[in-house]
Order: sequence, then C-alpha cells, then structure tokens
Amino acid sequence: MSTLTAAAHRKSAARPAAVNTGSRRRGKSRMDPTRNNTAAGIAAWLLALLFATPVLWMILTSLHSETDAATNPPSLSAGLTLDAYKEFFGASSGVSPWPPLINSATASIFSTVLVLLLAIPAAYALSIRPVRKWTDVMFFFLSTKMMPVVAAILPLFLFAKTVGALDNIWFLILMYTSMNLPIAVWMMRSFLAEVPVEMLEAAEIDGAGLLLTLRAIIAPVAMPGIAATALICFIFSWNELLLARVLTGVMAGTAPVFLTGFVSSQGLFLAKVCAAAVVISLPVLFAGFAAQDKLVQGLSLGAVK
Repeated sequence: MSTLTAAAHRKSAARPAAVNTGSRRRGKSRMDPTRNNTAAGIAAWLLALLFATPVLWMILTSLHSETDAATNPPSLSAGLTLDAYKEFFGASSGVSPWPPLINSATASIFSTVLVLLLAIPAAYALSIRPVRKWTDVMFFFLSTKMMPVVAAILPLFLFAKTVGALDNIWFLILMYTSMNLPIAVWMMRSFLAEVPVEMLEAAEIDGAGLLLTLRAIIAPVAMPGIAATALICFIFSWNELLLARVLTGVMAGTAPVFLTGFVSSQGLFLAKVCAAAVVISLPVLFAGFAAQDKLVQGLSLGAVK
C-alpha cells in the first residue's frame, strides 16, 4: 500500500508542472501571430520599396541633364534641372504634347464608358439572372484574350484601311472597347454575384423594371466594383501602344505614341523619355488616388465567398 500511495503522490505532484508547461506553451503560441504580423509588415514595406524604386529612379533621371542621365553608372549627385520637361512641352521643337494627351483621354474615357454600358447588363445576365451554360459563355469571353494582339494587327490594319478608319480616334475607341470588354464582364460578374437576391426580389415586387433595377438597386451596391473595373479599363486603354502605333498617325496619335517619338538613333534622349513617362503617368496616378477607397473595396469584393 505504501508503494501505491507514493506513486499516487508522484502523479499528483507531476500534474501541476504539466499544466504550467502547457500554459507556457499556449502563451508562446499566442505571441507568435504578433511576430508573424510584424515580419509580414516589414516584408510588405520592402516589397513596396522594391516596386517603387524604378519609378523614383525614373523621376530622378528626368530631373538630370541628358549628359548626366547617360553616364554609366548614373550619378546621384548630379545637378537637377527641368530642361527635359521643357523639351517635352516643346520649348525648342515647338511640338505640343496636348493633342496626343487629349486623344489618349478621349479614347480611354469613351471606351471605358462603353465597356461599362455593355459589361454591366452582360454580367447581370450571367450572375443575377444566370443563363444556361453560363460557364461556357465566360470561357468564351476569356478565350478572346488568349490570342496575342500582334497576331490580329494586320487584319485590323487592312480592315481600317478598307473602310477609311486609319488615323481615326473613334475606330481606336472601338478597338479599346473590344479589348477591355471580356475583362470587364469577368470582373463585374464576380461583383454582381455579391448583390443580395432579396433586394432584387423586393424591387421586382414593387414593379421595378430592368433599367430601374440596374440604376437604382444594383449600381449603388456594386459601385466599388464598378469603380475598380472602370479604373482598370482606363489604365489598359491609356497605356496601350501597339494598336495606337499601327492604326493612328498624326491626327489620332496617343500619348504613348508621342512618348516613343523621343527615342532617337542620334543624340541623347534618356532624360526626355523619363520626363515624358512621368507626365504621361500622372493622369493614371491621379485617377488611382481619387478612386483608392473604392478600388480597394472593389478588388476585394468578390475575393472571399
């Protein structure tokens, strides 16, 4: 009996130690998420700095003279000047950048509006009022983006030449609309799938038609998704170069085409190209900052079901 009693005492004495060890382990495990979050935050800042470095370097190069910008390795202590920006605005050549900038703004804004007018009803039919085999329809939209643009540039050029649409801003708007429409339908379908069905049923009971439902019910709820889709379509249209380079000339040339005009086989041009890139990037940056809150909400709206 004395042996059993001693064993029982040893077990009871060992239990508190085990409980204390477990509590310490749980305490350490509770501290791990904080350390992980700190490490993730530092990694995110380092990654953001890595992506921002080329942009900052481009801005710094645009503020150097052509001679200093062409040195290898580049000099960080070189003097700063605005000569490259003066050249961009035609100080010596007399060529104004405003017509290309206006053409880019016209093509980007009008094509974005057309894309939204076509994509929202299509996404409504594929999400809220789904048609049969809607997945096949979505795959068809996606398959149109699988062919490289360069493979279709010759037929497009010949068609534009035949119908007299070369160097026409409205033909370029049509091309940008067809280019961005599949992406917009995919994005809007995901956003509209988050709209509560009860709201649509209540609107239908009250006698609201399709246009009234889209304007008064769906549009306010899906506004973050609409803003995100519009901004992405605007960026794609603003940055597009290949179609604008081939299908336009003097009258309908866009800002990216104007930027490539600074690249020359003779002389130095790096500072002027960087200055042009900075100025042409400003509208996209302003649009992104203006719609920043809605862009974040829209891009995360359909991320987690």
